Amino acid sequence: MIRNRRFPIIAVTCATALVLGACGGTGTDASTDSRHSAGPPVAGGTARVLQITEPRNLDPAVMGNAWAVNAFLGNALYGTLMVNDPDTGAVHFRMAKSFVTRDGGATFELKLRPGLTFSDGSPLNAEAVKVNWDRIKVPETGSSAREEASVIASTKVVDATTLKVTMVSPVPNYAQAVLSTSMNWIASPKALKSTRQQFDARPIGAGPFTLKSWTRQDTIELVKNPGYWDAPKPYLDRITLRTANDSTQRVNTLTSGGADVAVDTNWETLATARAAGFDTDTMPLNGGQYLAMNTRRAPFDDIRARQAVAAALDLGAMDQTVYKGKGKPVHTLFTESSPFYADKELAKADRGTAQRLFDELAAEGKPVSFTFKSFPSPESRATAESVQTQLSAFRNVEVKVKIADHTEIATLRSTHDFDMLISSALFVDPEPTLWTAFHGDSRSNMSGIDDKELNDALLAGRRATSVKARKAAYETVQERLLALAPAVFTGRGAPSAVSAKNVHGVKQYGLGSLLPEELWIQK
Repeated sequence: MIRNRRFPIIAVTCATALVLGACGGTGTDASTDSRHSAGPPVAGGTARVLQITEPRNLDPAVMGNAWAVNAFLGNALYGTLMVNDPDTGAVHFRMAKSFVTRDGGATFELKLRPGLTFSDGSPLNAEAVKVNWDRIKVPETGSSAREEASVIASTKVVDATTLKVTMVSPVPNYAQAVLSTSMNWIASPKALKSTRQQFDARPIGAGPFTLKSWTRQDTIELVKNPGYWDAPKPYLDRITLRTANDSTQRVNTLTSGGADVAVDTNWETLATARAAGFDTDTMPLNGGQYLAMNTRRAPFDDIRARQAVAAALDLGAMDQTVYKGKGKPVHTLFTESSPFYADKELAKADRGTAQRLFDELAAEGKPVSFTFKSFPSPESRATAESVQTQLSAFRNVEVKVKIADHTEIATLRSTHDFDMLISSALFVDPEPTLWTAFHGDSRSNMSGIDDKELNDALLAGRRATSVKARKAAYETVQERLLALAPAVFTGRGAPSAVSAKNVHGVKQYGLGSLLPEELWIQK
């Protein structure tokens, strides 16, 4: 199914404390499986699961907590501190018991469930969380969550189950940063001191599964963790995890009976899977994928070049090329179900304006010429080729396409040696994603845009504690993104899980992060 989420406008104060995203709740009912008639979960069996990306290593700080990266595997090995409801966006606690601020997000108190242990029997306590969160901030760790973790000024262990967190500046909605990144995964501090090779052979977490074996570029074998805190979960005995980068290959493997579940991201293949009788669960996130134009260098250091490209591209035509019309082009930053929705278009196609700007730049000796660096996936290639084809219809603009592998793309995110590439700003709550993607001080700001009015609005949205104030701030954000054109939003993301009819318990949180402990197979 495709979830149609309506986000409630929730008051930020629950009793005397501001509890981020939720007023209590254990998290065990964080989302609802679409197949209620299946009856109670059945224990046992092996699930064959297809993921999109092979992990570089099993360090939780380095793995990415998003559906297109390593979310499923990270959840399996390390469990989750908290999750959010895919229908309401509210935060539910799992290994964490609460995450509370009483001063508008300047400090937080993280409470853990008592008695938590890692798979080797050692305690998962506040000191373990401190070690994991502190090391994410260290550049040498190479964590994808460094930007989010760096908002923390300091952490202090109060007792075995309590961690005090002091922020650099107030961030009332910081729980969203925790649950949507690798901060949600805690590994054994002792195990983290081992070599990378040793840790990859025996990662120690508190998740529902443990690693049996990992044959790179082939199979990851997981087995049930008998000491998992939330018994009788997990229901499965084993999981066999394989990587398939190509979306067509994933759906073909499902169709041929070679897999039970596939994590997917392609609107066209999702439609194909539904037509073939498979169940699909898609989280309808705000924001979307976008073409980042590097404002640090020519040609996109000139706002006219960015505005020309934004005005020249036809998103509907791009959707036809990439997803055969099955995708969801982005017109507004927020979906209509969001409390922050505003009817403000992010881009307006205007061929006449585009050509005028291209001609104007050429007359000044600055014809627009750039290279689109693309991921090797079929949809990324198709997106790059669509941009190249569409812009070839205009004078005074030239586009080259270079296919870069995932390692090079990861490097580009720190070197910024590109003209245009695909990035994303996908979110339930706009914090921390929009700040991370577009604030001038953010290391993860791929476009490099640095605009005072935009920065001030992003900061206001981060610090505000009322929906009204946040909505006003994010309306300004949308207006500045339209005016500055640092990016062209091309389509909504499709964080999805495709499953056979006998597979149940398909539940996602965050950025399409699939929960392995909930899966079960009807025999």
